[in-house]
Amino acid sequence: MLKIDKLDQFYGESHTLWDLDLEVTAGQCTVLMGRNGVGKTTLLQCIMGLLPVRSGAIDFAGTDLTKVSAEKRASLGIGYVPQGRQIFPALTVEENLQIGLPARRDKVRRVPGFIYELFPVLKEMLARRGGDLSGGQQQQLAIGRALVLDPKLLILDEPTEGIQPNIVHEIGDIIRRLNQESGLTVLLVEQKLPFARRVGDRFTILDRGRTMASGDMAELSDELVKEYLTV
Repeated sequence: MLKIDKLDQFYGESHTLWDLDLEVTAGQCTVLMGRNGVGKTTLLQCIMGLLPVRSGAIDFAGTDLTKVSAEKRASLGIGYVPQGRQIFPALTVEENLQIGLPARRDKVRRVPGFIYELFPVLKEMLARRGGDLSGGQQQQLAIGRALVLDPKLLILDEPTEGIQPNIVHEIGDIIRRLNQESGLTVLLVEQKLPFARRVGDRFTILDRGRTMASGDMAELSDELVKEYLTV
């Protein structure tokens, strides 16, 4: 589904991603892991075209993303939930959800009903402004907005950050449901190890902008956790 090969990225003269490799298998949930500041969010922003790359390839379902403008990547079938959610606080819940509709490949211009089945609270709050929602509700809104465009790949950047435990559990349930029942491919950045183990099929660990280890989630050893994930 998504294959990144020898990706290099720079901030000015600072080399941030070094010959980075990543493969996300269709129909699975791949968890991108690592301590703060190792390049996880930078990599996601490169995938979405929000940061330029110096060299390397980003292949999405046979399309070279490095040749596609940032505004067109969503229409290829990539849903993105950035760190911090970045909803529009002055818009209503319904208006936030409708923002994703123009990127749908099938030209449907209404919010799919399954969004409200996944997140009943959003249906109850359609007329409320996004900024009036709790943090957990805003995260659900951000995920719902990404799902509105009917993505082939859903990218989530730390969706559990700052969220109350019951909503964290619900988000985990939803990721597994989308992944296992709907076959949606997921790339997840996550630092909470129990959550990562629960929802992930595979893992990739970054350290100082490099790929250090990858494999099935069952292969994530205590040694790797201690060396690359434990603060």
